[in-house]
Amino acid sequence: MAWFYLLAAGLAEIGWAVGLKFTNGFTKPLPTALTVGSMVVSLFLLGLALKSLPLGTAYAIWTGIGTVGTVILGIFLFAESADAMRLACIALIVAGIVGLKLVTP
Repeated sequence: MAWFYLLAAGLAEIGWAVGLKFTNGFTKPLPTALTVGSMVVSLFLLGLALKSLPLGTAYAIWTGIGTVGTVILGIFLFAESADAMRLACIALIVAGIVGLKLVTP
């Protein structure tokens, strides 16, 4: 169950990271409330995952999921660059996430 919590926490992290873009510096109430709510959910789920997963592994995977998801949504929602080098770097992060999962019981 810890891995499910960690995945959900990472997805919620994507939500708050992307949500920050829509808050307009925390001047828009609804996007701000949704972003803060996503932050709370993300940290709560990370805390649940940390009950049985190693800190370093869980934190690295949590931030990795958030990073990869945020970059992908940035490409699709905000027309950010999708050049080969950027995608190769994202692939390295994904490889690291997979590697940490494989070596963690």
